[in-house]
Formats: sequence, C-alpha cells, structure tokens
Amino acid sequence: MFENEGYALMGAAFEVYNVLGYGLAEEVYQESLEIELILRGIPFVPKQELRLAYKGKFLQKRYVPDLFVANALVVELKAMKELHPDHEAQLFNYMRIARLPVGYLINFGAKDKVEWKRFILSDLHTPAAIRPTPGSTHDVGN
Repeated sequence: MFENEGYALMGAAFEVYNVLGYGLAEEVYQESLEIELILRGIPFVPKQELRLAYKGKFLQKRYVPDLFVANALVVELKAMKELHPDHEAQLFNYMRIARLPVGYLINFGAKDKVEWKRFILSDLHTPAAIRPTPGSTHDVGN
C-alpha cells in the first residue's frame, strides 16, 4: 500500500541523513527533509493541524503530525538515540485521526543509520468529525 510513495520518502530521508549525519535537532531534519522533498518533486504538507470533535463539538486539543507526504503517508520525525513505543503510539493516533492507513516513523538520532518503521492500520474507525486546519501544500513546482 503506497509503496512507491514510501520508497520516495525514504530515499529523501536517507539523503538528508547522508548529508547531515546524526545528533542535530529534530527541527533541522524537518526543514532539511522538506527541502529534499521539494527538490525531488514529492508533494507534502508540513505541520498540518488536525482537529477532533466530540459529539459535534470541536475539542481544543489539536494534533500536529510532522508531514503528510503525497496525500497518502503520515510521517513523524524524531532525533533521538532510539525510538520508543510512545513514538509509535503518537504516529498511530495521527494516522487514525487523519484517516490515513500508512505511516512512517523516522529517527535521525541513531548513530550510523536512519532508524525507521512503516506502519499500516487496517482497522480505521470513523471519528465523529475531523477537520484539518488550513495550511500550505508543497506540490511539484511550488
């Protein structure tokens, strides 16, 4: 499911790691990956807020995944020594709220490698209401 989009995303992530290495701040990898995605013509939306409603009332809590790539993938970036189950849970929440079944957890903090995991959710449940807040899309040519 969305394998080509995933290969393209990970190719960009590997390039960022090859250029920058490990140990920098997550925001540095976020911005660098956005630049690499633009250079490769891969459409994405950064930091798109998601809103959730309960019984017809929007909640104040907003969810903000790091990237939506190619209108198909939810991406969460980390710059930690190692990934933890809490990071996976965070990505699962984003995937469920965004109603996108494929997610990537990418960690730039591990020495000598990009640590990454691909997840597929087959049991998406329809929430009462989910609305992304307005944001910018970076399409090919923008």
